[in-house]
Amino acid sequence: MPFFAAMFSLKYPLVLASGSPRRRQLMTDAGFAFSIETRPTDEAFPADMPVDDVAEYLARQKAAEFKPDLGERLILCADTVVIVDDQILNKPADVPEAQRMLRRLSGRAHRVRTGVCLLSPDGLVSFTDETTVHFAQLTDEEIDYYIRVCQPFDKAGAYGAQDFVGLVGIDRLEGSFYTVMGLPTHRVYQALKAFAA
Repeated sequence: MPFFAAMFSLKYPLVLASGSPRRRQLMTDAGFAFSIETRPTDEAFPADMPVDDVAEYLARQKAAEFKPDLGERLILCADTVVIVDDQILNKPADVPEAQRMLRRLSGRAHRVRTGVCLLSPDGLVSFTDETTVHFAQLTDEEIDYYIRVCQPFDKAGAYGAQDFVGLVGIDRLEGSFYTVMGLPTHRVYQALKAFAA
């Protein structure tokens, strides 16, 4: 039996509303019992929205898709953004864009913010967790190798902390590694305890 399920009985069945294999693995490794259901969501956000608000806003937008037929369920949604120079780096569309993003992140610090939203019959709870990531200087050869081998086109900022670039390029973190991976499991754990039966 997963650790969380052995320690706490939730009032509602937990649903992870994410197709991310990394979030699924983190939830499994942390000992949560859950099912998975995804729904298409418009990930646009207002142009004048402060970048620090975007991740949580998008997580709440994802949760809104479940409101019409929520039933007796607890929906967990998340969204992660990479921020450098007060600009959000989205998922790269192609190799040149991934190269530009990684060169921009190389040799400097950037911020990763993951917004989380929990939707249940009791209402909606949301929060954001932030980690500052310090990158070493990356060579063009390292960047090109990473893009060719890891194909980071499904990752904000064109990298995964658990992949080659993260393994060899991250000098240090200020905050949680798991927030960079896409889910601040320490915050999720505490939030879910509030839903114990």
